[in-house]
Amino acid sequence: MIKPCFSIGTVAAGLLISTVSIRAQPAPSETSRTKPLTSVERSTVTFDEYILGPGDGLKIELLDLPEFSGIFSIGPDGTMYLPRLRALYVEGLTIEELRLFLTEQFRTYVREPEVYVRPVSYRPIRVYVGGEVKRPGYYSLIKNQKLEQISESAEQFALNSSSTLRTRGGINQLPGRATTATSISGLSTFGLQFPTVFDAIQAAQGITPFTDLSKVQITRRQAASAGGRRIRTNLDFLSLITKGDESQNIRLFDGDVVNVAKSPTVRREQLLKAGQTNLTPQFMEVYVSGRVQNPGAVILPQGSSLVQAVDLAGGTKLLHGKVEFIRFTREGEIDRRVFGFKSDAPVNDYRNPVLMAGDVVRLRESIASAGIEVLNEITAPAVGLYSVYSIYRDIQP
Repeated sequence: MIKPCFSIGTVAAGLLISTVSIRAQPAPSETSRTKPLTSVERSTVTFDEYILGPGDGLKIELLDLPEFSGIFSIGPDGTMYLPRLRALYVEGLTIEELRLFLTEQFRTYVREPEVYVRPVSYRPIRVYVGGEVKRPGYYSLIKNQKLEQISESAEQFALNSSSTLRTRGGINQLPGRATTATSISGLSTFGLQFPTVFDAIQAAQGITPFTDLSKVQITRRQAASAGGRRIRTNLDFLSLITKGDESQNIRLFDGDVVNVAKSPTVRREQLLKAGQTNLTPQFMEVYVSGRVQNPGAVILPQGSSLVQAVDLAGGTKLLHGKVEFIRFTREGEIDRRVFGFKSDAPVNDYRNPVLMAGDVVRLRESIASAGIEVLNEITAPAVGLYSVYSIYRDIQP
């Protein structure tokens, strides 16, 4: 587990920590207001924790006061309805910030309240994956997850401990991977898995020949108390599939943005390496037509070239012309090339490009093959008539 350097976000969080109070406040229909945190309380808040939002479910317990305790969910408007306190706006807070906020709110009704908060269900994690991936867009990496198996020791810890409860694994802490036993708010949760950068790229159908995995950028929203700004970090994700460096495969939170850089040149070695993992589909489909033995769709491993596609289509026929290569780019343009076929051309040469799914390869007719084809078309009707005449003649008595 390592801590990457944030050139802007980390400095911003440090400046905001002494000036910004928690933004949690009652819904507009309520009259109570948020009391700013003291300097001591601010020092205990971590600004890269799990941020609450609509759909999260929380168990809130007021020690020795079961009538104020229970399981509550955050509504679509970011508010949570609690006994006595009514609707409170809590979207954008961390678990610890919510605990401190509720402690202050309950002081109106309870002398020295002891509040404990822990998540019991998490909202779906939706992230945007952009840049040089096969299908950029928004993806739901997990559905709602409920924490149903809580160990007795963890439960006892929640009841008896007065230490700061905090969510581990924020963007500054960079956990190497999601685990099946994640420490959240001081509780051990089993069977819960959070998605990582690997899952996001995989959901976007993997990489292209021009993907640069050494430059992957993650953008994440900070807590409301840190101003709600966004922080960024850069990852060398290529080291994960080449060296097994799992520290670059960080855990993702709801609302994160994953952007994968584009390389100006084809990175075939990276594509072959990724094809050996489940990061990207192992095979792709291209279309080979014209003067080949078996025209049609051809299934190839990732990183294959044009010559290999022609070979899998049975090779060229004896007479053939130039190769017409067609690729529809993501920018809506057509990459069209016409060149002579050369079976020994090096991979990634202009005449032997590395293929992408959906590419079209057509071997044109040569002058000789075209002439023969025309001759066949002309003579075919006459040959057919002659054959019919021969049959008729043979059956005559």
